[in-house]
Amino acid sequence: MKKTLSRRARVATGGAVLAAVAAGTFGTVAANASAPEAAQDSAVSAAPAAAGKRDTTTSTHLTIDAATKAAQAALKAAEKEGQRVTVAVVDRNGNTILTLRGDGAGPQSYESAERKAYTAVSWNAPTSELEGRLENAPNLKDIPGTLFLGGGVPVTAGKAPIAGIGVAGAPSGTLDEKFAQAGAATLN
Repeated sequence: MKKTLSRRARVATGGAVLAAVAAGTFGTVAANASAPEAAQDSAVSAAPAAAGKRDTTTSTHLTIDAATKAAQAALKAAEKEGQRVTVAVVDRNGNTILTLRGDGAGPQSYESAERKAYTAVSWNAPTSELEGRLENAPNLKDIPGTLFLGGGVPVTAGKAPIAGIGVAGAPSGTLDEKFAQAGAATLN
C-alpha cells in the first residue's frame, strides 16, 4: 500500500533537501576558499600532461585552397571533354575536404567520387592499380567506404599520402582517373 504525503509534508521534505544541497555546495565553496594552498595543489595536479617530442608526430595537410584548386582543375578537364562528373577531395584520414558536383553529374557520382578518393589515400595508390589487387584479395572490396574502380588518385608530400582525389561520372574509370590526375597535377 502506497502512502501519500500531505502537501505540507512534501513542501517540508523538499525544503529540507534543498537546504542540504545548498549547504553541501556552499560548504564546498567555503572549504576551497579557506584553503588556498590546497586549491593550488589540486590545480597543479589537474594540469594536463605534456607529451614529449618522441611521443608525437607532425603531419602535412592539404589546405582548402589547394583542395579547391585541384577539384576545379579536375572538373574543368572533364568539362573540356564533355563529361559530367563529381570531384571529391579527402584528407589523410579520409574525411571529405570538399566535393564539387558538376552540372548534370549523376546522383551516384557524389558518393562514388568520395569513396574513390578515400580508397586512393588509404592505400596511397591510384584506384585503377588497386582494382588488380582484388584478384588476389577479393575481400578488399568489403572494407567499408572503399571503391575499387578507376578514378581515384593519392596526393603525396614526400612519399606520404596527405589527400585523395576521386572523380566519378564519366563512362569509364580510365577517364575518371585521367581527370583526377589533372587535378593532382595542379598541386605540384
